[in-house]
Amino acid sequence: MINALARAAISKGVEPTATWLVRRGVHPDVVTVVGTVASTASALLLIPTGHLFAASLVVWGFAMLDVLDGAMARARGVKSPFGGVLDSVGDRVVDGAVFAGIAWWAFTVDRPLLAGLALTSLVAGQLISYIKARAEAAGLRADGGIVERAERLILGLAGCGLTGLGVPYALDVALWLLTVGSVITIGQRVVAVWRSARDQYGAATGHTPDRGPGGGAPAPADEPADGPGTPA
Repeated sequence: MINALARAAISKGVEPTATWLVRRGVHPDVVTVVGTVASTASALLLIPTGHLFAASLVVWGFAMLDVLDGAMARARGVKSPFGGVLDSVGDRVVDGAVFAGIAWWAFTVDRPLLAGLALTSLVAGQLISYIKARAEAAGLRADGGIVERAERLILGLAGCGLTGLGVPYALDVALWLLTVGSVITIGQRVVAVWRSARDQYGAATGHTPDRGPGGGAPAPADEPADGPGTPA
């Protein structure tokens, strides 16, 4: 939801750095790998050992390299399909490390419910990303949702940081919000895929399904068929 806005705002701030690095021959893929490895290592070393506030700062700092590599690619004027795939894989690895680290810590302090919420957020976050990737591979759309990657990282790391500062139930609230929001987002993306498929079906055949993903019949001969973009 805030993903595009956050990226646009941060990108403007990192563009001078991106240009400087490109001029010195640094490749965006190198920045992607460094950010992924550093974020993952920080999450798995700091969070399970209870250094929650430090983890929130360090992981967030390295996660910002995800914006820097994109700005570097734009500065080079070359769009690399491999770079895009590498970036997405790195995002999934970092997300998994953060929430696996939270679950690990929760188990060590005997908080099984909190660990379960962290693992649910981990799985749901991966599923949200997979739905979009699978839909785009099929030529469909699956954009939007109330919890995207930016929200996952912000809530997860903010909950960690506040808990590390001694704020009670901060991580509990963050993970409950993530769990509920992620389940809603999964539903939103599945509906978006269905609507996109329905619109493509209508464009290809001259009619849209009647109700629901599985049914439908052509419009009567004396009525115009619905075209693409028909409201859901």
